[in-house]
Amino acid sequence: MKLSAYRTEIRWTIVVVVLAVLGVIALWPRDAEQRADSAAAPAPPPAAKPVDPAQRAAAALEACPTGEGAPAQLAGITGTCQADGEPVDLGAAVAGEPTLVNVWATWCGPCRTELPALQAYAEQPGAIRVLGVQVQSDPGDGLDLLAELGVHFPNVHDGDNRIRAALKAPNVLPISYVVTGAGEVRRIDPPVAFETPDEVRAAVERTLGAR
Repeated sequence: MKLSAYRTEIRWTIVVVVLAVLGVIALWPRDAEQRADSAAAPAPPPAAKPVDPAQRAAAALEACPTGEGAPAQLAGITGTCQADGEPVDLGAAVAGEPTLVNVWATWCGPCRTELPALQAYAEQPGAIRVLGVQVQSDPGDGLDLLAELGVHFPNVHDGDNRIRAALKAPNVLPISYVVTGAGEVRRIDPPVAFETPDEVRAAVERTLGAR
């Protein structure tokens, strides 16, 4: 009896070990897949720092424009007006008259050269309206940069990249567009950074006259 009981105990031990090994094997691929999915998931973007009202005052930006007859491509696409922190419909902001839309970011070196050239162009007689769209960078940092550069034309912060997606902007900055009075959105090509207001004017006239 003792030998039989001993053999029975060994059999049950083997059964338990086999079941445990099978359980580990069954769960291992799922666990590995979960870890792989977790590693592949992109990190959420960092939350933007609160904007100090003093930053807006120092930047002294012009109010975001609004008009009727928004281009279908941009209608209903909203951002935050950097002048006052209020939501702004980009379609309405570029409606009603020709508008130069410039997409930029604080980390973009060429943008630091181009923004003052755009400001100088905006101050010239006969210039079309200029609107900046800040992307992929903190709004407060953008206000500080605009104040440093003496740039005051209206700017919109694109916190969720909806504006950039609507413009179908490539992964290169800066990039500019001309929205015609009829609401057609035309990219300025080639996408080079402007260094002077005369370069801006030439590109705007060339793009408006295309087609």
